[in-house]
Parts: sequence; structure tokens; C-alpha cells
Amino acid sequence: MNKTMIIGNLGNDPELHYTKNSAAPVTTLSIATTERWKDADGNKQEQTDWHRVVAWGGLAVVCGEHLHKGDKVYIEGRLRTRKWEDQDGITRYTTEIIAREMEMLGGHGDRNAGSIPPNSDTAEPPLPEDVPF
Repeated sequence: MNKTMIIGNLGNDPELHYTKNSAAPVTTLSIATTERWKDADGNKQEQTDWHRVVAWGGLAVVCGEHLHKGDKVYIEGRLRTRKWEDQDGITRYTTEIIAREMEMLGGHGDRNAGSIPPNSDTAEPPLPEDVPF
């Protein structure tokens, strides 16, 4: 089973794009999750991890139009690692969450808090050659 769930805050505004050939909407999000704890000496510790999230279809449009930097969201989806070559020909890997569900939890005055249920319009299409990332 490949299932991931995170709750975090958007690090920047979502980037909504459309693929050239299939005109499929795709939105990328950068979400921070933070873990806080006390160490053995009682000192507060904190670690923030950044997650790349990709939404497709109707979910991509909703994310692109309704989410903003700083918003708190719940994302459920699956992990995917892609292999690509940079400008210098070096092989790179990117691990991202392919979103299946998104729930707006608030942030910035709880504007537009709500849930976006999964549906067939959020399915990830085959990755075309012209994806803008």
C-alpha cells in the first residue's frame, strides 16, 4: 500500500499550470510539516520537513484557486519518485506526494475552510513529456 497523509502549512502560493498537449491542470504545492518535542534535558526541539505535493485535474484547479501561502491543509495521496536529468546532464531524483484528497483546515482567518472529496477528476493522467516541472 502506498498512502501518505500530512497536515502542514503552505510555504508559498500554489503554482497552477496546464500541460501543453492534453491541457490537463496540474498544481504544485510546497508544504511544511513541523515536529516538536523536548529532549532529554527538557529543552524544546523542533524539526521542519518540506514536502512537494502535486495535484491533478479538478483538485489541481481547486488548490490553485483557493489555497494561499500560510494556509493549513490536510493532504492525502501517494508517494512517487521521479528520475530526471538537470541542465548539466546529472541524474536527479524527486520524491513527491501525488494528492488524492485535500482539506482546507484554516489559516489566514480560516478563509474557505472545507473539504475536497476524492473523485475521478483528481486522477493523475499519464505523465506527458511537456510537464512544466
